[in-house]
Amino acid sequence: MTVRDLMREDVVTATPGTAVTEVAELARAENVGSVVVVDDGEPVGIVTDRDIALRVVADGADPTSTTASDVMTADPTTVDVETGVMEVSREMCGAGVRRMPVLDGGELAGIVTLDDLNRLLVGELGNLAGVVAGESPPY
Repeated sequence: MTVRDLMREDVVTATPGTAVTEVAELARAENVGSVVVVDDGEPVGIVTDRDIALRVVADGADPTSTTASDVMTADPTTVDVETGVMEVSREMCGAGVRRMPVLDGGELAGIVTLDDLNRLLVGELGNLAGVVAGESPPY
């Protein structure tokens, strides 16, 4: 299985100059925890709900004049659509990230998150539990 099979294609995006207030409104409207910052279709950063809480609210910054580029994590770790799921989990672990924009030919094609990987794992563990239950003697 590759990231293409797992990723979400409907990525919520903003430009570097987007006010943090608008970034937060986008995240709320789409019920997501991150917004990918793009410039000419290429991800240049990512703003998470945690970034907004710690880099804007906790610092007392004005969210209407603070922009995505002021609080984003620049140069986000990305992955190609053809990358295997196990490789993605290793990449997330190595980079210490929970979300990775997915690229196809250098262009943003989707996003994969730790939650996506957890849902996949839970489903697979359920399948394995079914096998074990079917092969086990009754108690």
